[in-house]
Parts: sequence; structure tokens; C-alpha cells
Amino acid sequence: MTATPRTPAMGPTEWAMLIALSVLWGGSFLFIGIAVKAVPPLTIVLARVGIAALALNLVLRLSGQRLPIDGRVWVAFAIMGLLNNLIPFSLIVWGQARIPSGVASVLNAMTPVFTVIVAHFLTSDEKLTGNRLAGVALGFAGVAVMIGPAAVMGLGADVIGAVAVLLAALSYAFSGIFGRRFRGYGLSPLVAATGQLTATTAMMTPLAVLVEQPWTLPAPGLGPVAAIVALALASTALAYILFFRILTAAGAVNLSLVTLLIPVSAVFFGAIFLHEALAARHLAGMGLIGLGLLAIDGRLFAAFRRAPA
Repeated sequence: MTATPRTPAMGPTEWAMLIALSVLWGGSFLFIGIAVKAVPPLTIVLARVGIAALALNLVLRLSGQRLPIDGRVWVAFAIMGLLNNLIPFSLIVWGQARIPSGVASVLNAMTPVFTVIVAHFLTSDEKLTGNRLAGVALGFAGVAVMIGPAAVMGLGADVIGAVAVLLAALSYAFSGIFGRRFRGYGLSPLVAATGQLTATTAMMTPLAVLVEQPWTLPAPGLGPVAAIVALALASTALAYILFFRILTAAGAVNLSLVTLLIPVSAVFFGAIFLHEALAARHLAGMGLIGLGLLAIDGRLFAAFRRAPA
């Protein structure tokens, strides 16, 4: 039998980067909430990935690295870009036109729950355990509480928006499983991030052009433009750099803790800048999803079991 890999310890630097990453990704829901009032969804996504791809290509060039020319790798970039960027980014923006940014961020926290389910069926080494099954149950209970009786009374705009964000979380789960194959390509994290964003931009351009024809839209104000630029540079390009630095220094398990922190900053930003208010059922659902994520992570409950009586 092989020994279970030990999770690297989190020092002050890693915790600081993790919190910073949660703020950047939590802020993305604020920026989308501002931009979606003036710019249609696909155009927002195109601007987000296009500007971020340009920024990361510049960083890549300054670091002396280059994108690969292997066709197989670019097929993988395209699939990863579809699952990790194009589909979830578009669904989240579309959903946020119908639900508050704070609610969207909490529903997006279902990503690890969906990942556990997808991994159970598509991998041989990531099967459901007791902790993970409990986490899945708590997560779905949280979603049911958040959506509330509106789902029974009819599919209103808020329920449809919530389903869109949940589908985005499911797409992220598939991307996480597919992304495992990048280990065999020998690519640096920066090259992988730049490649998938570049591929996403290439796929997103004709889609946005054909569906929304951005050049025919009224010019947005300074606020939405600034929000889109911040979404691209801070919540996408810079966030990816932090993401891979934490992944290298602290491992994937510790990195997954960011999912617990994102709704905190997203709800705070939504309340302060967008004047959003969460209902009691949203807070209750947030608590259940949080408990589900803690169960999936397992370390908190293991600490209680190790504690002396």
C-alpha cells in the first residue's frame, strides 16, 4: 500500500495569499453585478477572458516562458477553457442578472460538492467516503433551503438564475477532473492558465460576435467599464497567478479552503456596494453548505475526534 500524501502546512504567507484570493474571487461577483446592468453576458465574458489572456501572455513572455505548439495540448486547453471558463463564466453572469451576487457566490460554493460526486464516477482514486457523502447531503440541503418554496410555486427568475449558477458549479467540477491530465504534459502552472484563457478567448469571440454583436450596443458608462477591467485583471489574471502559487506552496487540499471564504467577501461587497440584503433562508442555506464543505474537507471533524475527552 502507498502512504497517504501529507497535506503541506499553511504558514502566514500562504494564509495571506488564500485570503487575498478569496477577496479577488469574491470581488468578481461584485464586478459582474455592476457590469451586467449595462453590458450583456457574453460580451462581459469575452472582455474578461480576452483582457486576462493578454495580461497573462505578457507575464509569460516577461518570465521567459512560451506557449506550447503541440496540437494535443491545445485541444486540452480548449476543453479546459470550455469547462473552466466559457461555460461557467457565461452561466454565472447570466444568473447574476436574476439573483443577488451574494446568493450566486454561495451557490457557487457547491463546486467541491459536485466535484466529489463527479470524481466518484469518473476516477478510480476519488471515491465517496462517509465524510464526503455527509458533505454532499448537507450541500444539497443548503441549496434546497436557499431556493425555498419558490421552486414549488413555479420557476421564477430567481430560481432559474440559481439553477444557472449551480450548472456553472457543475461545469467547474468537470473541469477539475479533466484538469488532472495536465500533470502529464509537463507544463508550468502559468503556461496552463495562459493557454486555457487564450483558447477560451478564441472560442468566445465568434460566439459573442454572432449572438450579441457588441459593436452595435450603446457605449457603457465608466462604472461598468471599470468593473469589467477589474474583473479581468484582478479577479481573473491576478487571481490565477495567486491560485497556482498557493497550489504549489500548500497543495490542492489547502487551496480548496478558499471556497469557504469566497461567499464572505462576496456577501460583504454585495451588501456595501450593491445594497443587497440576504433573506434568512439564504443565511441558513449558507450555513448548511459551509458545514457540507467542512465535512468534505474532513480535517475539522478529525480534530474533534483527536481531542482528549
